[in-house]
Amino acid sequence: MIIVKSITEIEKVMNEGTSNRKTAETKMNKESSRSHCIFTIYIETSEDDEKTGESRIKAGKLNLVDLAGSERQSKTGATGETLKEATKINLSLSALGNVISALVDGKSTHIPYRDSKLTRL
Repeated sequence: MIIVKSITEIEKVMNEGTSNRKTAETKMNKESSRSHCIFTIYIETSEDDEKTGESRIKAGKLNLVDLAGSERQSKTGATGETLKEATKINLSLSALGNVISALVDGKSTHIPYRDSKLTRL
């Protein structure tokens, strides 16, 4: 966890994280993202209660998610490592779709959160 105290510091950390993302060229996309990216921001603020004089802390959590796109492997021309990455991306997106479907179904007795690292979050 990295503690920041300004928007400028947040932007610096987000830019650093973005620069660590892997991309590869395919027939469909010159800079195809090969990874998902999740930034979790915890926000805390403290304020004094005018009536009691006590300090109160308010906290929140914000998840910013950028998912790598699903790809038709036959159209991208991906081979080798890029093809393996595309397969993993498609599997994780499929697992996410299964979790969402189970949540909105209303009849499902099991939500398959543990089927992917992505859905465990």
